[in-house]
Amino acid sequence: MVTPEPAEPPAGQPSAPAGRRRRRILFAVLGALLAAGVAAAAFLLSPPRTPDAGPAQSPAPSAAVTPSPTPPPEPPPTALNILLIGSDSRVNQRGAAAAGKASDQRADTLVFLHLPANRQQVYGISLMRDLWVSIPGHGEAKINASLELGGIPLATRTVESLLGQRINHTVMVDFQTFAALTDAVGGVDVNVKLPFTSTIDPGVAFSAGVNRLNGARALDFVRERKAFVDGDYQRVRNQQTFLKAVLATAVKQSVADRAAARNLAATVLPRVTVVPGLTLDALARLTFSFRNTPAGGAFFTLPTAGDGTSDDGQSIVVQDPAKTAELVAALRANKLDTYVAAHKLQNGN
Repeated sequence: MVTPEPAEPPAGQPSAPAGRRRRRILFAVLGALLAAGVAAAAFLLSPPRTPDAGPAQSPAPSAAVTPSPTPPPEPPPTALNILLIGSDSRVNQRGAAAAGKASDQRADTLVFLHLPANRQQVYGISLMRDLWVSIPGHGEAKINASLELGGIPLATRTVESLLGQRINHTVMVDFQTFAALTDAVGGVDVNVKLPFTSTIDPGVAFSAGVNRLNGARALDFVRERKAFVDGDYQRVRNQQTFLKAVLATAVKQSVADRAAARNLAATVLPRVTVVPGLTLDALARLTFSFRNTPAGGAFFTLPTAGDGTSDDGQSIVVQDPAKTAELVAALRANKLDTYVAAHKLQNGN
């Protein structure tokens, strides 16, 4: 038992100022990873561009040249699963978590992203942090304890076991990194449906309608739970709202400069933890495969049986085996679109 607790301007028009261009590229680079305290899926949403060859010129006479062989076509994209983890740590413990070591941090946010092979949708499934599950090698505990007990590898195995899916990459950020990345992209606009006053940072209020969030305010927004009647459930809905806002911004403001995005990626990647790691070449290929993916996505929470109490007195969220099995079957059969439509989950929650 575990103790409680991501066009060029028309010819003749100037390009955007460098600062704004860098910021737009960075939006594309960070996109989806910011929402749940993570940062990398927008790489998958920004199309690369072929550099402008300049004005046409008549070729100078030269000897016949053997044409270069046509490069082989890119292999078709395959389905991809990414686990997004927002750690509750206020200090840098990424090394320990990546290595699978026990550490003083829990998974404050868990979002399973499923990206179908046709890239026509992005599905995000939030997992309640207090969901009572079986953690491989440790018995039953809250799912957020998996990160504390065995770092990213154990958290990944736990979610794989729960959802019956292989996770290709797990991405994690902590509090400090989340705030820094949000500020790096110039802030994010979210539509607040349920206004509230923060209990984390007294005096900070989130009014109904569009709110511009910097790093500190974004952190307050996605962490708050005590201000709500249903606590963590509304917090998860706010996290989904934030993630969808970042995805929409990444698509709207993304730029297709492969070289610039690659250079920025080299700057951004050290700030986040990706297990197993992704090379820049791999990210470029993923980017191209997502050039036609619609913005927004379908985000919802894994159905549960509500709140409960564990045998040792912890307040927990109880699994609903039948509803979980229904979702697992939809994932295995590649029919999440049917599942989402049947449960009216297209807009999340």
